[in-house]
Amino acid sequence: QVQLVESGGGLVQPGGSLTLSCVATGFTFSTYTMSWYCQAPGKERELVASIAATGRIINYAAFVKGRFTISRDNAKNTVFLQMNSLKPEDTAVYYCRALQRTGDYWGQGTQVTVSL
Repeated sequence: QVQLVESGGGLVQPGGSLTLSCVATGFTFSTYTMSWYCQAPGKERELVASIAATGRIINYAAFVKGRFTISRDNAKNTVFLQMNSLKPEDTAVYYCRALQRTGDYWGQGTQVTVSL
């Protein structure tokens, strides 16, 4: 059974940091591009960052570049999102996604709230 389970969300003050994790089971994690998306209330889900299967190709959305870092550990079937210098506008539900030609899987999301 395919599962993506995110964790690490929570409430943090502006300027703070959080690290999100997404643990994958039920498929060959090391062959999938992994991505993080966010969806704020009333807005569409949008790409935050992605990392290729080998980890050699990484892309970031302009609004997180220089603040967030995506990484993966294929031995632990886990993808991470290190979020620094958080802003109130980063408040959203964060989802991880696993994608390749024969599969497209999403996690259930984890809430990140940036507020005083």
